[in-house]
Amino acid sequence: MNIPDFSTLTWIVLFSLIGGVLSVSGAAIVALNTSKVRVPMLISYAIGAMLGAVFLEILPHAIEEASSPKMMTGTVLFGILLFFALEKLVIWRHCHGDHCEVHAVHTEDDCPDHQARDGAKTKFKAVTKQTPSITAKRDQHMHDHDFGRSGMMIMIGDTFHNFVDGILIASAFMVDVKLGIVTAVAIVAHEIPQEVGDFFILLHSGYSKKQAYIFNLVSSLATMIGGLAAYFALQQMQGLVPFVLGIAAASMLYVAVADLIPSLHKRTELRATVSQLLLIALGVSSIGLIGHFLH
Repeated sequence: MNIPDFSTLTWIVLFSLIGGVLSVSGAAIVALNTSKVRVPMLISYAIGAMLGAVFLEILPHAIEEASSPKMMTGTVLFGILLFFALEKLVIWRHCHGDHCEVHAVHTEDDCPDHQARDGAKTKFKAVTKQTPSITAKRDQHMHDHDFGRSGMMIMIGDTFHNFVDGILIASAFMVDVKLGIVTAVAIVAHEIPQEVGDFFILLHSGYSKKQAYIFNLVSSLATMIGGLAAYFALQQMQGLVPFVLGIAAASMLYVAVADLIPSLHKRTELRATVSQLLLIALGVSSIGLIGHFLH
């Protein structure tokens, strides 16, 4: 396939914008037209796309660019440990589980005291008939529970995450245009299910559909900012590009294995497992086909 002879900077700006707008728009369509239970299907595909990008494209190019394979594998190991530490500090958080404190749509069943309330449900109803104030306090508790984590936390976390995505896209394009395209596709595949989760929690927190879309769209512009910053910084330090690719591989690998895959284990029935495996294989295959087509 003949790829247009754009400058590296043009490719970075183009795919940073396309990636951000496409992921937010795709997430909006899914979130507003499908039920939450379909999100795991997107997650399964995203896992495959990210693993395919790591092992079929990013790591091979990174090892080829690095001075030694051992140095690059050490970089990936360092990146995995780094993202583990960042997640512990709640700086880096990609969560798609039903009980995630950031991205889950919290319902009454998610409250920490829900199990205790189940055991006394009948008694609680009887008491609230006589003392309506208890119901009011309980409703206020639910209101605080739902609204306390949303809004600004979601936007700050996503903006940081999108900024890092821009750095990863830029570093890939600075090595090879084809690698940049594959990396951007894998990032979009992961972003859509994450953005779906963000839409759910923002809508649940009182934001209108228009507000949720605009806030996520503005946040996605951080991808281009990160891409531009990486382009001008890495131009002066070309020797760092392979290490940035190694960190990119580590980030995708960590997110896929440590965060997304565990969320799939909530469904253990055979049919769900087969469906997950097929969608993961589809994600890997799509990256392989894109890479082959571009080459």
